[in-house]
Amino acid sequence: MNPRRHGTALLLAATLLSGCGGKPADSFPGYAEADYVRLAAPISGTLTKLHLARGDQAPAAAEAFVLEQDSERAARQEATFRVAQAQDQLSNLRQGKRPDELAALRAQQAQAQAALDLSSAELARSSKLVAQQFLSPASLDQARAAVARDRGRINELNAQLRQAVQGARNPEISAAEQEVRAAQAQLEQAGWRVAQKTQRTPVAGDVVDVLYREGEWVPAGAAVLTLLPPANLKARFFLPEAQLGAIAIGQPVTLQCDGCGAPIAAKISFIAREAEYTSPIIYSKENRAKLVFMVEARPGPQDARRLHPGQPLEVRLNAAPAAPPS
Repeated sequence: MNPRRHGTALLLAATLLSGCGGKPADSFPGYAEADYVRLAAPISGTLTKLHLARGDQAPAAAEAFVLEQDSERAARQEATFRVAQAQDQLSNLRQGKRPDELAALRAQQAQAQAALDLSSAELARSSKLVAQQFLSPASLDQARAAVARDRGRINELNAQLRQAVQGARNPEISAAEQEVRAAQAQLEQAGWRVAQKTQRTPVAGDVVDVLYREGEWVPAGAAVLTLLPPANLKARFFLPEAQLGAIAIGQPVTLQCDGCGAPIAAKISFIAREAEYTSPIIYSKENRAKLVFMVEARPGPQDARRLHPGQPLEVRLNAAPAAPPS
């Protein structure tokens, strides 16, 4: 319903009733309004299970509906394997070489040391024989080259052994740690997508509408169920501009309706800052009475169940609470 038109209709009704003298000055016509909760999933999919039906009173955190989730489960399983792979790679880099690989390097180191000892002894003998002129100087050069070769091999194997014991370099380990974090983030995202395929009621309320049936394709963000929590029911009425200064947020009001039984206590929760209906004439003291402002009042959750959206109400203002002493 158009709020501007409705405000005009209510204003006319209030004027007629006040003219008849049968309506108290602190009583105004209104109607019940509701703020609905539309339950949707952020991911699209086929609706496989609907746990609630229209008219059900659903408690909070109750299963509402389930969308097909085979693809999301497969993605979660893949992400789980990626986390395990990244963790194994990081552990391997931190541990360095395996014991058998270290033993092989030490064996090569021992062989190189034996070769160095042999070439050093050969150099000593060649030096004596060349000094005694039994060998040519070229033989001495060959012996010296062999010693240098074997000593270089020893240095190379020592460096390989140190690196094998220490493991990978710090930058490599840091990169592997980042891979683990990235894989864990992907796993969390995959788990979130699986969880979003099963929706629960965020609050307790009545199921007022079911928009999809099992087997239908539900687009992402499309509401499947519409809930009405009792706390979201309220009374809406329109107050003339002249009486606007006499009300305040939190002020008690009394609601009455056909078939509601005893009056319903409520409190003003909202006062509009702009008029719902404005006169086409320039404002004057005479036509300011045509301005009305929308006001909302909320009853307690138990009393709210006695109201129905669109139901006509009569709202009576009670005395405003006394201001605290300054």
